[in-house]
Amino acid sequence: MSKRLFALLAALIVASMLLTACGGAQFECDDAIGCVDIAPDEPIHIAYMLTISGATAFLGQDSRGAIEIAIDDRGGELLGHPISLTGEDTLCSAEGGQTAATKVAADPTILGIIGTNCSSEATAAMPTISAAGLVMLSPSNTAPALTLEGETWQPGYFRICHTDLFQGSVAAEFAYNELGSRTAATIHDGSPYADQLQQVFAGRFQELGGTITFQGAVNVGDTDMRTVLTSVAADSPDILYYPIFEPEGPFITAQASEIGGLEGTTLMGADGLLSDSFPENAGPNVVGMYLSGPYVSGAAYDDFLAKWAAKFGGVPPSGFHAFAYDGTNILLNAIEQVAIVDDDGTVHVGRQALRDAITGTTNYTGLTGRLDCSDNDYSAFGIDNPSHGDCATGEALAIFEITQAELDGNWPPPVVYTP
Repeated sequence: MSKRLFALLAALIVASMLLTACGGAQFECDDAIGCVDIAPDEPIHIAYMLTISGATAFLGQDSRGAIEIAIDDRGGELLGHPISLTGEDTLCSAEGGQTAATKVAADPTILGIIGTNCSSEATAAMPTISAAGLVMLSPSNTAPALTLEGETWQPGYFRICHTDLFQGSVAAEFAYNELGSRTAATIHDGSPYADQLQQVFAGRFQELGGTITFQGAVNVGDTDMRTVLTSVAADSPDILYYPIFEPEGPFITAQASEIGGLEGTTLMGADGLLSDSFPENAGPNVVGMYLSGPYVSGAAYDDFLAKWAAKFGGVPPSGFHAFAYDGTNILLNAIEQVAIVDDDGTVHVGRQALRDAITGTTNYTGLTGRLDCSDNDYSAFGIDNPSHGDCATGEALAIFEITQAELDGNWPPPVVYTP
């Protein structure tokens, strides 16, 4: 071997050793479902899938604002890269959820999603999102089936807010134990959220000793609710629980006073109506009505509200912003935890590793309390299916009463009961 060739070979060996020692060896992805590679000049890309237009826009605007504040709290950066937030409008419909999922899944740079708002959106979107290897953390999907194996759940889906196994039970216990209701009727709109929530309410109300006199449905888009209200009034129930959205909720509220037999019936909705637009859209009948929904308090939450007022003005328009904030932080923490960073700033994130890191999030203290994303056992609710991805413990719930002040523009309504 010539001296020149020997010297060249030696130089190559030394260069190889230096590259390895400095972490410069080429990254090889061994993640089960693949990796996302982010070049030094590229952003950390997350997305939202939220309902940001139409009658339910308050839900998406509420969540999107919280995501932006969570990003602001990190200086807009993660791992030395700017955080990029893009999004799709899901319209609070199955069709909107599927369309948004198809668009998001087609972008290989997206690491994770905050969304969706409505359970119907998630039900339609989940197969596409899961198959793409993505994670999706919802701030306001509450339908129980979404996290149950063998029902809607698929890998990569997580829920930061409460399941309606908690909310329906709290609402029923308030109606029976606090209001003294012994008969109840329910109305839903056919969506997974409304149908499953009213069923949990009805089941728990009966367990307590109450009687369900009627369970009926309206269609999304209906404006004349007098027929279903007449059926409800046939038995003059003590309470009517209708966990639906606007604009159908305001129509039921406004027209209930026109129906004989409902004079003594208490009206009660759920978090789908926990919006600052609901009282004015429903009119005077809303005074004295109750809503079940999320409730957050404490110094950290007060700081968040101050940031909201400074950034957007006023108060958040719905009740799920704190869950969106916590979900964004859980996602960003998990990305930071599993990322492999090269010396030149290139970031590699394994998609299965990211799912595992979120599942492994336990005893996380967020605005909404203690969050634990490991598997759950819902046998106490009579459910045998394994549950995956439920992070909330159900502690951030309350019953609100709408007063004249809310009809006059105050928001949010006062809390009258916490479990």
